Amino acid sequence: MFEKSTWIRLPRSVVVGHGVLGQTADVVADTHLPGQPLIVTSPTPREVAGEQVIDALSSVGPEPEIIIVEEASFDAIEEVLARAEAVDPGYLVGLGGGKAIDIAKMAAADRDLGFISIPTAASHDGIVSGRGSVPDGDTRHSVAAEPPLAVIADTEIIADAPWRLTTAGCADIISNYTAVRDWQLAHRLKNVEYSEYAGALSQMTAEMLVEQSDSIKRGLEESAWIVVKALVSSGVAMSIAGSSRPASGAEHLFSHQLDRLAPGTALHGHQVGIGSIITAYLQGGNREEWHNVRDALDSIGAPTTATEIGIDDDTVIEALTTAHTIRDRYTILGDGISEDAAREAASVTGVI
Repeated sequence: MFEKSTWIRLPRSVVVGHGVLGQTADVVADTHLPGQPLIVTSPTPREVAGEQVIDALSSVGPEPEIIIVEEASFDAIEEVLARAEAVDPGYLVGLGGGKAIDIAKMAAADRDLGFISIPTAASHDGIVSGRGSVPDGDTRHSVAAEPPLAVIADTEIIADAPWRLTTAGCADIISNYTAVRDWQLAHRLKNVEYSEYAGALSQMTAEMLVEQSDSIKRGLEESAWIVVKALVSSGVAMSIAGSSRPASGAEHLFSHQLDRLAPGTALHGHQVGIGSIITAYLQGGNREEWHNVRDALDSIGAPTTATEIGIDDDTVIEALTTAHTIRDRYTILGDGISEDAAREAASVTGVI
């Protein structure tokens, strides 16, 4: 008798495009979220889009409360939860980049409240996914949370964000290529459950971005459109899978280990992009495959070498040889690779 079941949580509305921040009131009304909103943001997004969002939310309900966070941390989450306890909001809004959205997402999950994501930069797929990432000392935790009920991504605003944030988002998507291969490997060797649909969607999204990398240029709103749509697709793939597997393999373990060894040195997306070059090589694909990953990153202006992200060679090797200890997730790294193998992979691919 067939008894398998699943519960897929997806955003109810995803509104992407030029000037869509002006549709915030309509989107919120469509969600039927009650009560006063609590906006979680950081200083720059507050300056860029805060007043427009406040005015829009005030037009469909009580004037929102605002809390500004300076960094992504568990202390910041506790601060938001304390404000939520005092205010008793009807729902939360994450306005900004990765840190504001991740913190709002996890606080909303803790208090069982609805959550709306309004990204002002396309730096990673957390804008739509059901997971949050928070640094904690010399490590980083990936925490399950509810995906947003709605996403409002104004490409006019996102196109004006620092270009390095957009290239980090592109690199995060391109890394899905190696993440899916690791997932398939874990399925074959460790009987890890695999979703053909989620895997295909994630891989297609990465391949699409690789194929369009030549057209992704600084200052072009069309580029922001391409990247945001890819980030949304990646987040949906994770929701379908019920895990981060479609977008997180050895390249993410490598990045998380860099966070421990050299915290705050580089952007997450740039680290996983470089990790995906090495991972594609280790996965045994032909030379063309890891070259395609590297060339796509280079085409959009994302880093392809350790030097470009301020990481020295020895740290790269240490991260590669110890990344398998980060979490119980089987990847091409297996139970660890030797220093010689790590050095060869990083050298042949030009990362060091």
